[in-house]
Amino acid sequence: MDVLINVVVGLHIIGIAALLGGFLTQMKAMSAGTARFVPGMLHGALTMLVTGVALVGLSQANDESVNTLKIGVKLAVLIVILGLVYVKRDEERIEKGLFGAVGALTVVNIFIALLWH
Repeated sequence: MDVLINVVVGLHIIGIAALLGGFLTQMKAMSAGTARFVPGMLHGALTMLVTGVALVGLSQANDESVNTLKIGVKLAVLIVILGLVYVKRDEERIEKGLFGAVGALTVVNIFIALLWH
């Protein structure tokens, strides 16, 4: 079971890397006002959602305690990210503030995962 959990954690990290990487590659375009949500950002956020739900289920099946408040906060932040990216995915230009908010929320989600024990 531990190997499966570690594989899913790896996939979760790949999802966050796709989301954050997509954001970082568009930062220069953001300063020019031409940033857009690339498909990898949506796919990364969806990967995070699926693997995050799987991790909670696998942890509970493995009789590990799960901090439901932390998971709820992370899920809420991810749903906001997913909503923004999904709704604006076909637009040619995304407002700087909105695009920056997705990047900031992504970083917030990373630090919640790392610092909240």
